Amino acid sequence: MSDTAIKHHLSDELLMAYAAGTLPEAFSLVVATHISMCDDCRAALAAHEAVGGALLEDTAEVEMAPDALESCLASIMALPSKGPIAVNVPERPVAKAKGIFPAPLTEYVQGGVEDVNWRPVGFGVKQAILPTSKEASVRLLYIPAGVEVPDHGHHGTELTLVLQGAFKDEFDRFGPGDVEVADPNVEHTPVAEEGEPCICLAATDAPLKFRKILPKIAQPFLRI
Repeated sequence: MSDTAIKHHLSDELLMAYAAGTLPEAFSLVVATHISMCDDCRAALAAHEAVGGALLEDTAEVEMAPDALESCLASIMALPSKGPIAVNVPERPVAKAKGIFPAPLTEYVQGGVEDVNWRPVGFGVKQAILPTSKEASVRLLYIPAGVEVPDHGHHGTELTLVLQGAFKDEFDRFGPGDVEVADPNVEHTPVAEEGEPCICLAATDAPLKFRKILPKIAQPFLRI
């Protein structure tokens, strides 16, 4: 996808955290998926990684103990010998994009849209929570055209990447490749545009804040 169609990009803070490996796995998946779609953010990430490499080169060396190497070798030699072991490590297949899912996301879904284990949320909306570490959660969302997501705020940060279709809220329109970053200052009511269904990848590190009673009741069961 050409980045000329993408209006909403990742912040430098997110790109630097991704380059440093400090983001939760759920957020890293959204960032990696966006980067695979966006030439601008891919170039910005390369710049951040180059800066990080330069900083490492300028870092002062730490002196090791004089006998560090000998001590390490002695520990290895002290291990019980069981003879040579032949290990056949199969090559990991390189993930390729499948349909609307870029390669990073294909690895998690193990396929395309037709392989997703969708679960109904209500009003035609479906979700599929992807397995990641516990610091944050990430899910695929399927929102039928014209359907409104209940108005909500945020206790933490939410990254929403559009893969297909588009949605609008009080702030702007978000189409394929666009990322909306919502924090506790953001309250909105996303609405999928008419036409094709809107499919998004959304990561959160805290529960959403719903105003209406029905979403509040369903929230623990839907894990949002």
